[in-house]
Amino acid sequence: MNQNLKQSIKDKARQLGFSLAGVTTPEPPPHYSTFENWLSQGHHGTMAYLDTDRSRLRRADPKQILPECKSILVLATPYNPPQSSTLSEVKIAAYAQGDDYHNVLPARMKELVQFIEEQVGGPIKNRWYTDTGPILERDLAQRAGIGWIGKNTCLINPKQGSYFLLSEILLDLELDPDSPFETDHCGTCTRCIEACPTDCILPDRTLDARRCISYLTIELKDDIPVELRDKMGDWVFGCDICQMVCPWNRFAPEGDSAFVDKEPPHSLTDELTLTLQTFNQRFKRTPIQRAKRRGYLRNVAVALGNVGDMHALPVLQQNALNDKEPMISEHAKWAIEKIKKREN
Repeated sequence: MNQNLKQSIKDKARQLGFSLAGVTTPEPPPHYSTFENWLSQGHHGTMAYLDTDRSRLRRADPKQILPECKSILVLATPYNPPQSSTLSEVKIAAYAQGDDYHNVLPARMKELVQFIEEQVGGPIKNRWYTDTGPILERDLAQRAGIGWIGKNTCLINPKQGSYFLLSEILLDLELDPDSPFETDHCGTCTRCIEACPTDCILPDRTLDARRCISYLTIELKDDIPVELRDKMGDWVFGCDICQMVCPWNRFAPEGDSAFVDKEPPHSLTDELTLTLQTFNQRFKRTPIQRAKRRGYLRNVAVALGNVGDMHALPVLQQNALNDKEPMISEHAKWAIEKIKKREN
């Protein structure tokens, strides 16, 4: 009965768009000590929410979240690999080019829980997360048989690569756990390490977030360190470089339609003209809204400086002189100086 139920749950998960599903126990995650060491080294940067007593306690033991938890269902949703773009176009991480997964996936998990409750004939205590809860989701995913944690810190599945989003449902329901994914298929490959322009990938399969382009363009709310700006290229929200060079991503399947960009490409120069109102209108219910206008335009200014297009100088000068956000003005001035130096 248990195996039949588990298979039915996995079948339903696939119908809902979760391309991979696995079950693990609520035991403490195997690499929690790595997480603790990462925090102690300050590699989490300004993400102070990771370093609270409550957060640490819950990440160390999923039962601190749901004491009745007997099984954890780990799910993966694919998104399309990054599409090629010109230097003048906005470059954002592939997962962020459509709807915000924080808005899309909870409804699917809720439907999956309802299905499970129908199968067992009654309510089940549960909690679900998708990159929002205090759990080490890649650790749980590896233990649930989804894949291995690669050198670039991404979870990699040998048949689907790493372009997918993880979700977890903690259940007060006994399900047979799947076998952990024990093997490491990175081998001697170091493409991701060599390709990272900011050298943020560490030897223990963690990142120094303070140097990661994704952190710098999304999580960091202050000025981007000057010494890192010219290493960021033309990325304005997130980064896919370490995944783009990963050989396993040649197996990446077609992604979920919810995460496909529904608008034509925008130019970097045009983005600098966004007002607060137009920014909020365009990026409502998308991941980019997290950066807010000041963070997004800060990133756009840096990208324009790195692209080095003289035609961007008038709009950069407008932002440098007139934008009410000091951070945008400062980064626009940096971009102007860089473009002028390149032309001289």
